[in-house]
Amino acid sequence: MLDTAQQAWEAFRAIPHLKTYVTVAWLLYLVPLCVWIILQKREPVATLSWVLSLAMLPYVGFFIYFLLGPQKIKRQQLRRHQSRTGLDTYETYCPADADCTELALLAQGTTGLPPSTATGVQLLVDGAATYDAILDAIATAENHVHLEYYILTPGRCGTLLRDALIERARQGVKVRLLLDAVGSSAVGRRFLQPLIEAGGECAWFHPTRLRPFKRPWFNLRTHRKIVVVDGRVAFTGGINVTDEQDERCHPSPYRDLHLRIEGEVVRNIQQVFVEDWVYATGQQRRHFQGTRLWSAPENDVAGGIAAQVLVSGPDSVWEPIHRLHVSAIHEARQRVWLATPYFVPGEAARMALTSAALGGLDVRLLVPKLSDSRLVTWAARSYFDELLAAGVKVYEYGPRLMHSKVLLCDDRLAIIGSANFDHRSFRLNFELSMLFRHPGLSATLAQWLEGEFAVAQRIEPAAQRTFWRHRLPEALARLLSPLL
Repeated sequence: MLDTAQQAWEAFRAIPHLKTYVTVAWLLYLVPLCVWIILQKREPVATLSWVLSLAMLPYVGFFIYFLLGPQKIKRQQLRRHQSRTGLDTYETYCPADADCTELALLAQGTTGLPPSTATGVQLLVDGAATYDAILDAIATAENHVHLEYYILTPGRCGTLLRDALIERARQGVKVRLLLDAVGSSAVGRRFLQPLIEAGGECAWFHPTRLRPFKRPWFNLRTHRKIVVVDGRVAFTGGINVTDEQDERCHPSPYRDLHLRIEGEVVRNIQQVFVEDWVYATGQQRRHFQGTRLWSAPENDVAGGIAAQVLVSGPDSVWEPIHRLHVSAIHEARQRVWLATPYFVPGEAARMALTSAALGGLDVRLLVPKLSDSRLVTWAARSYFDELLAAGVKVYEYGPRLMHSKVLLCDDRLAIIGSANFDHRSFRLNFELSMLFRHPGLSATLAQWLEGEFAVAQRIEPAAQRTFWRHRLPEALARLLSPLL
């Protein structure tokens, strides 16, 4: 075998003008791909990284780019079309009596979702309280239950949720369940079959199957967590459906935050779900006939909590959630408190945090002591020196994995949702966060965050950090930040 391989290699090397043929083949491969990548007009660092990778890995690099390279999805024709979604009374402008601040108008301009209000917002801490509240709401459903999740696993929590949906479906309630094909890959048809047989509908977001001549969407996932019951109550936040997030099932559950929301803003959350369902299934408006998508508050009274839905994903060039985080930090005048499990900021976000701290604001960052990815932990720590030098107070939460995604600015503005403070959430994932402008809600959130800071370890500027254990792995992980 070795002799045959050696002979084949020698025969290959003996081909006349071999170097010329290899060089021409390399150029024919590289030049069109480089032009294609350059014309996408992305950040110079990312563009150069891909060009160098393709040059160093002839042909193999193409398949890597084909599978994992940057992609945009043309979903704009599906957005804001009431004729497709069935929300005929949906407002596409900023109402005259709404809290239309510059930040609210920026959110509307980048997402198409106007400012709204909520009559009630409840903070749900950890999985047990969240799952109980969701199951209670589902048990009261009379018309429909819409759910969208990144991760749903067939454990105790997943089974309880499925069985609750089966019970409602058998009573004639319309159940639609949309799951991410990668995050919920542990769920098989056998697990979902009883729900389908009861009359429920299940769909997959971006299935992972390969199709000829079409780029796969392995890297573009829905990270949203949405539950809407009868168009009157909605749940969203950071908690997936998994036993790892329920303290009754796991010895070290994630530390996380979720929301129970009532009021007019539920209409906008419903809009996001319907758009995702139409996009994932290809179904039209008529599919929602008989579904009462929106249930107006009693006496149609607007709620007292200013609320706005923030969505982002690769179908938008504006990176709305990223922009809103940065803009909110720039608008702050007293404090900026940020909690995130994945901290891999871009230049704009990093400068916003350091500028706020250098300007004398109380800037605090809460991250896990160890996330579920050591690479992400190293990348996050590579930014600590700069943050600490600017005056940012950095805390590491442990031993539980801190999974909450919260931004609190001053005593009035809060952003809570599914988006992490990293490139993947800001650019690649489909995310949903809620922006609130309300002193009472902000005070409740501030009190909760104070408790989180109190039990976390504050990071001090390190006099000595070992080269092999700290500095080198963190620096190398930082190089991969655009891919994390």
